Amino acid sequence: MPGFGLAFLLSRLGDGARGASALAKRATAVRLPLRPRQTSIVATRAAKEPPTQAGSKRSLATLALVAGAFRSTKRREQRLRRIGSSRVALGGMMRMISPDEALPGRETELPISSTHAVLGTPMKGPWPEGMDMFVFANGCFWGSEKGVWRLPGGGIYATAVGYAGGFTPNPTYEEACSGLTGHTEAVKVVFDPEKISLVDILRWFWEAHDPTQGMGQGNDRGTQYRSGLYFFNDEQRRIFEASKAAYDKALQGVNRGRGPITTEIVAAADFPDNQVFYYAEDYHQQYLAKPRARPYCSAQPQVVALPDFESWCPEDLQEKYKPKLTEEFWQQHGPTPHCVIMAPNEPILFP
Repeated sequence: MPGFGLAFLLSRLGDGARGASALAKRATAVRLPLRPRQTSIVATRAAKEPPTQAGSKRSLATLALVAGAFRSTKRREQRLRRIGSSRVALGGMMRMISPDEALPGRETELPISSTHAVLGTPMKGPWPEGMDMFVFANGCFWGSEKGVWRLPGGGIYATAVGYAGGFTPNPTYEEACSGLTGHTEAVKVVFDPEKISLVDILRWFWEAHDPTQGMGQGNDRGTQYRSGLYFFNDEQRRIFEASKAAYDKALQGVNRGRGPITTEIVAAADFPDNQVFYYAEDYHQQYLAKPRARPYCSAQPQVVALPDFESWCPEDLQEKYKPKLTEEFWQQHGPTPHCVIMAPNEPILFP
């Protein structure tokens, strides 16, 4: 709120309902940055009632909302100034930093709940025998995680959100948003390949966002929102690269997206001790399933299907990674704009 200080807000109260009501109406035009996400909303609680005692009380409540948002924004700006330099904007950095520029981080993991809020499974390993792992990034991790935990068939054992692909160990949310960690918001998926294929989750990844947007996704801008796939073995690498080429061709064939796909494909082995992923704070885990969660997701699905599996998957991997979700599932439940926000929290029952 440039030039719109708390003292000024208080001075506009006046002696009664008329002053409070006028202030409440003025607040409707003020854009208020909202924590913890780096987006903004417009305050819309204007007092429309006549200047009565009840109207005055409601207007005072609106003042409290505006004043609280102002104080919250100032605190966040002060934290970011402490974290980084003048190169860092509230929207994050638009270029990747070098390892030498990264914040030091910390040795200790950020504490999280021991149990998944929706699936009721452990949030950390050791995992049951036979489980596989998939780490990806496709924009704000709130919606990305929910889309995957809802996949049907009981194959998704656990999901978690965190920070991946950067240099700072165990970063905080504020540090990741500064752009000075090199991380992107990511999701870790632990799944049973006997019940759901890696390719099923990979298809959701591609179709649930616009992978051509470079350093950002929708309203969220900065390196912390870039698209990425992180592989743990050579088979994953081959499948990721082949699917990327196929989806790139599909998007360009119908003139969707902003150009070539910008998704990075990086080996977990490129990071110390294969530590490509760090858990985010507990309040981010399964965020959209928690009480009073803000229904926010900036993903921009292009509503373009990943081409037929057999047309792009390497022939020697087709038997092992054959999809288990049918085309009927994708026709009924495939990603569309805002689909995650409007969906229930529970896994999809299909068929």
